[in-house]
Amino acid sequence: MKLTTMQLRDLAIGAAFLGTGGGGDPYIGRLMVQACLDAGLEVEIIDPAELADDATVIPTAMMGATTVLVEKPPSGEEAVAALRRLEQRIGRRADATMPIEIGGINSTIPLLVGALLGLPVVDADGMGRAFPQLEMETFGVYGISGSPMAITNEHGDCVLIEAVNNRQMEWLARGVTMRMGGCAYIAEYSMTGAEVKRTAIPHTLTLAIRIGEVIRQAKANQEPPIEALLRFLPSTLYKFGRAIFAGKIIDVHRETKAGFAVGRARIEASHPSSAIMEIEIQNEYLVARVGGKVRAIVPDLICILDSESADPITTENLRYGQRVTVVAVSVPEIIRSPAALAVFGPACFGLAEPFTPIETIV
Repeated sequence: MKLTTMQLRDLAIGAAFLGTGGGGDPYIGRLMVQACLDAGLEVEIIDPAELADDATVIPTAMMGATTVLVEKPPSGEEAVAALRRLEQRIGRRADATMPIEIGGINSTIPLLVGALLGLPVVDADGMGRAFPQLEMETFGVYGISGSPMAITNEHGDCVLIEAVNNRQMEWLARGVTMRMGGCAYIAEYSMTGAEVKRTAIPHTLTLAIRIGEVIRQAKANQEPPIEALLRFLPSTLYKFGRAIFAGKIIDVHRETKAGFAVGRARIEASHPSSAIMEIEIQNEYLVARVGGKVRAIVPDLICILDSESADPITTENLRYGQRVTVVAVSVPEIIRSPAALAVFGPACFGLAEPFTPIETIV
């Protein structure tokens, strides 16, 4: 599939939704990819089934605090440089690139790399959403090593990391990213086509495009876009979605700490209720509570949408006074397995509550 301008716009909306607040603002990535399309370059998105089993796939991405990205947008060459350096290290040329996560700008960084290098982009990813840490990948959960990995910045610096495990890779890479100004660009989890088919969550790029399309068409037809989105989700791998709260943002605390954007948001329910929802943030929205009770929890999606437009609001764009609806969505079963929850379940973020599926909570 050759990506069109309309699909790119839809993708930016869908990726912000699936990113559950994190992954960086996809608007920035959308502009960079659009510049490639305007210059006559193409972005080819391929089904994982089209990969030869012995193909070499190198995912590319941004890592760091999403708040830094607002002040320091990339040129696009950083991720290309990371991929080229990793190719040198492993002694193989990439046959394709792909996202490590479908959320935010990391849904578009591989599209940019694909356009600049003429590489196809695999329609799959390793999170099915966005997570803040590099070991939180289905790739790693199901046996793929993230290293060697390459990290680059806008100045042309490059660091290679070879770690004993994926958790250690994250720890080392986070320190490098902080030294690079809190935001850097990476190539990691190089794998074969057969390994992509075994470990990746399929068709998430086209799902993001479809989510954006559903929201856009609902607006054009003067239908409630959030209702249209919730009607659409059961036909996907994300089979259950509900609006769990609506109101006005009354407080946002946000800071860049240890390479992450961390904080909380408080939302006051619409009149006449006086309930308050509090949402904890570590790049993404991790847990939503009302009166101390969990209403949704990681790894299920917690998405904050503008109540009228249904535009997803990323963590760095939260503001006092926004009228919002909080939507919770179930993730695919590959993300809910015991092995997966041991890597990106609530306890991995220091949360005391156990994972409870949104279907059960509702």
